[in-house]
Amino acid sequence: MLDNAATRFCKPEVVFTSKEWNIKGKKVLEVIISKSDTIPHRTPDHNEKMKAYIRVKDQNILANGIQMKIWHRDNSNKEIKFIYSEDVRKVLGLFNKFETLTIKQLLAEVNLSRFKLESMLCELIRINIINMTVGETSASFHLNETPEK
Repeated sequence: MLDNAATRFCKPEVVFTSKEWNIKGKKVLEVIISKSDTIPHRTPDHNEKMKAYIRVKDQNILANGIQMKIWHRDNSNKEIKFIYSEDVRKVLGLFNKFETLTIKQLLAEVNLSRFKLESMLCELIRINIINMTVGETSASFHLNETPEK
């Protein structure tokens, strides 16, 4: 059943291993899914529209627009082009004022379109300046405590 779902509904196919355990007379199926090199994996929603999800603790959460941009740009193998502009300075300044911010909070504080702000956040995440924490209903952003060199 899992094999069928992984090959038929997941694009690209999800590779996994499984092991059946017998614990106190009950069968428990352990499924191990290693990190994939071909992300995102998509599966149809109830309307048959292909959607990508991310795993947060024990839940699958619909990937937001920023995560989709990160995956797309990472998969494109294009170099990161980042300019430290006045807009970037303003956004980063907000992280010094507020420890954690959501998209709504950032949009309320800066005069940028949602598209431009999401693109900026995507690049700041890709160069390890900020981190994104995804929750059930929204994402929040905070400065990276230990940026990579």
